[in-house]
Amino acid sequence: MAQPHADYSAEKYEPSHPEDKHGDTHQIAKHGHAATDIYGHALMQFDPKAESCLRLKIDLYMIPTVAILYLFCYIDRANIGNARLAGLEEDLGLKGYDYNSVLSIFYISYIIFEIPSNICCKWIGPGWFIPIISLCFGISSIGTALVHDKRSLSGVRFLLGIFEAGMLPGIAYYMSRWYRSSELAFRLSLCVVMAPLAGAFGGLLASAILTLDSFGSLRRWRMIFAIEGIITCCLAILSFFTLTDRPESARWLSQAEKGLAIARVKSERVGQSEVLDKLGKKKVLRGIFNPVVLTTSSIFLLDSITVQGLSFFAPTIIYPKSTVVSQQLHTVPPYAVGAFFTVLLPFLSWRSDKRTIFFILGAPLIMIGYIMFLASTNAQVRYGATFLIASGAFSFGALCNAQGSANVVSDTARASAIGTVVVFGNVGGLISTWSFLPFDGPDFPIGNGLNLATSSTTLILSILLLLWMNRSNKQRESIDVDQELAGKSQVEIEDLDWRHPSFRWRL
Repeated sequence: MAQPHADYSAEKYEPSHPEDKHGDTHQIAKHGHAATDIYGHALMQFDPKAESCLRLKIDLYMIPTVAILYLFCYIDRANIGNARLAGLEEDLGLKGYDYNSVLSIFYISYIIFEIPSNICCKWIGPGWFIPIISLCFGISSIGTALVHDKRSLSGVRFLLGIFEAGMLPGIAYYMSRWYRSSELAFRLSLCVVMAPLAGAFGGLLASAILTLDSFGSLRRWRMIFAIEGIITCCLAILSFFTLTDRPESARWLSQAEKGLAIARVKSERVGQSEVLDKLGKKKVLRGIFNPVVLTTSSIFLLDSITVQGLSFFAPTIIYPKSTVVSQQLHTVPPYAVGAFFTVLLPFLSWRSDKRTIFFILGAPLIMIGYIMFLASTNAQVRYGATFLIASGAFSFGALCNAQGSANVVSDTARASAIGTVVVFGNVGGLISTWSFLPFDGPDFPIGNGLNLATSSTTLILSILLLLWMNRSNKQRESIDVDQELAGKSQVEIEDLDWRHPSFRWRL
């Protein structure tokens, strides 16, 4: 399966019998054994066929559960847009900017608890943490069906934000325990694609629910929250039995497969002797204050203004005079097209092991869409624009999280880096709740102009990021690695993370 081709200076690796390839992999996977030398070269070359079989097995066991959970996570977040069309504002007496402020409450708690949630996810273990928070936000959704005024609605939305805060970064961090950096974006896209599918499926589900006369004593929009929340809770309970925390504890992997799963992930982490390291302040800060992570986070913030804005306001800004069911159904096709590109671009990212170039390719589609919104008030032209916007915008969720994960080294730094990316994204979500205001309707030139500005800035930042990473990598080639690491202990070397002289930015 693999053969060693170099020694690691900090701790000598003694290969097993030459014919015992599984033993070699298992040895490298052990605690305290590094999988790279001090120059960042992997100590093992892995059999592509064995890796492919293992990767498929992991895909089939993990992705369906987390993808379905994320689908209902997003439905529980965005179904307030469907409920609004079904009379939520009238029944609760919401006026003026009340709806926007209720949306903002969700993002405030979401932003506050984002990084703490991902650190907690590492501490508890994602195999337990993800089901727990899924159950909690399902219960919060059910609670939304029982509110009677703005205050109580704001309260349950705040709780929903707390519990959903750990979902996307938790899933991205969870997957980083199992997949190489090049593989992560595509696998994450199979979960993130549930966001546009939630827009499509959520609209269909809400339309179907609204055909019911009642659900118990609940009617109209209350049925949407109750039924969808109950489905989420049932799925969360099942996930306690289907999610595996890490390769070492996977009963469905053989011992040889566990060793390969650990060794291949470790082989990308220069200077690290553990896949799952201990929590440490220095490593947490390395993940947050990383130039590529911060720039990627800013790009995700700008993109999230568009993505979340579409979720909350698309039904009312495209066909504002249509029937409720027609408005719901018109949201389905753009989301379906967006879902296709959400998977396609990360798939191409996996095959090319590049992510930044797809930021650059996606931004112009969003720009063209908002130019169409600004240039025309015709409903059909605007409807066509939403297809372009969804095609360009929705893939950023997977690509940005994968880019943040790829450009740190330790597991702790990865948890905080992914948390940072999603924090910024939800700042964008908070801004989006105020991007389409009542006085700006029905054409919304301010909201559409804002989104044109954010997508244009995304294009500029992405180009600058790519140029800077290439320049920095060339500068790092001239560094004397031995001199830089001389006198440093293994702990000090591991704490360097992306500052390690052999580290290279991944484009």
